[in-house]
Amino acid sequence: MNVAEDVKRYVEICQEKFWQNIFQFETEHLIEHLQGCRDILSVGCGPAIIEGRLSEHGFNVTGLDISAEALKCAPDSIRKFAGSAESMPFAESSFDAVIYVASLQFIEDYRKALQQTLKVLRTNGRIILMLLNPDSDFFKDRLREPDSYVNLIKHKSLSNIENVVEEFYTVQTEYILGVKGDRIFKSHNPSEAALYVIYGTINNNFIDKNTQRQKEK
Repeated sequence: MNVAEDVKRYVEICQEKFWQNIFQFETEHLIEHLQGCRDILSVGCGPAIIEGRLSEHGFNVTGLDISAEALKCAPDSIRKFAGSAESMPFAESSFDAVIYVASLQFIEDYRKALQQTLKVLRTNGRIILMLLNPDSDFFKDRLREPDSYVNLIKHKSLSNIENVVEEFYTVQTEYILGVKGDRIFKSHNPSEAALYVIYGTINNNFIDKNTQRQKEK
């Protein structure tokens, strides 16, 4: 299949009840943790199904994705940019929050993406990383499917990612979204929870050290 056909197939799968329930769970979780934010950037948004729902709740959402073809399917209610997470096409201090919904682990240089995220966040900005949990039954089941998107994952180690995030942000974490077959429920059990979420706020110590380095150059 070519890119257009791949995107069409993905969008069709997203309409299935199971995935719609997943997206609704994720949307509600994001709304809860984005209170007080207005301008939101979603990195790796694809056809921006969740992002469209966030815009319906009053958020000013911008979607960034490497695939221009996927962005053609995104709703008109959000701003759309085709580009790389490692080189974001946005001015400094453009957003109150940046979200990665099951996308960071598919980015080649996620450290650089996190540095770029720091640049585009405003003072007291926050980051929300929804990561696929490789220890979950959900992930293991999908891994057995040769055509599943999880086979494209580049970074499985949650601890490695969290260590990098902590270089730039003050973090809190939790497991969410239990999945058993087609059943979706709240769970913080690592074997049941499909997602591991990292919530970050800008680490002022990193900013102070970085500013000092710039002055010394």
